[in-house]
Amino acid sequence: MEKKRVLVVDDEEDLCEILRFNLINAGYIADTAYSAEDAFSKLKNNYDLLLLDVMLGGISGFKLAELIREEYRNNVPIIFITARDSVEDKLKGFGTGADDYIPKPFSVKEVIARVQAVLSRSEYRKREHETASDVAPVMTHDNHSSEIVHGGMVINTESKLLTIDGESVKLTKKEFEILFMLADEPGKIFSRSKILDNVWKNEAYVLERTVDVHIARLRKKLMQYGGTIVNRSGYGYCFEYYEGH
Repeated sequence: MEKKRVLVVDDEEDLCEILRFNLINAGYIADTAYSAEDAFSKLKNNYDLLLLDVMLGGISGFKLAELIREEYRNNVPIIFITARDSVEDKLKGFGTGADDYIPKPFSVKEVIARVQAVLSRSEYRKREHETASDVAPVMTHDNHSSEIVHGGMVINTESKLLTIDGESVKLTKKEFEILFMLADEPGKIFSRSKILDNVWKNEAYVLERTVDVHIARLRKKLMQYGGTIVNRSGYGYCFEYYEGH
């Protein structure tokens, strides 16, 4: 099996070297960067995971994560390592698409274990996506009418309306945005933090539990099509073909 590549980003050079040494001993290829700018320039090496400190000199770790997602359109898993462990900081970190958050001080063994866990989840998501891509599409996305159609369910992306068997279904703005986000890419798993980031954007103090509440209401409104929204335990939600429709 090909070794996974990990980039450690921290302005504490000694800490970087300790993590690099232990990652190599654990069977990974590990590199270091002492600033966000240095890390950004190394991303062309296609790393499988980033260990990223938040409190970097210059560009912060949060900002670097945003740049990676926006500029590279890169879904590389990110684990934040930081002394800033307040709820607000954690929510901000997960809002940027982070996969885990490790407060300092930490055990190196714990870091290695979390790296292994995040990489395992990442591999699982890739396999799930590849499997979904091999299945013939059961939904149609008509670019002329701007409609996503699945059986008797029609999502109109221009009028922002949902109809089921010809009857209009009243959704809130956020319920519609969640439905469209999932249905537009069937089979793709969206984490709760990703849904929060896309739908709630910069709204403060919104918890991941909010996503579960909205999806529970949405499923009820979808009636016989409620089963199309699937919870992948530990990963998030996705839209899947519902047998019988």
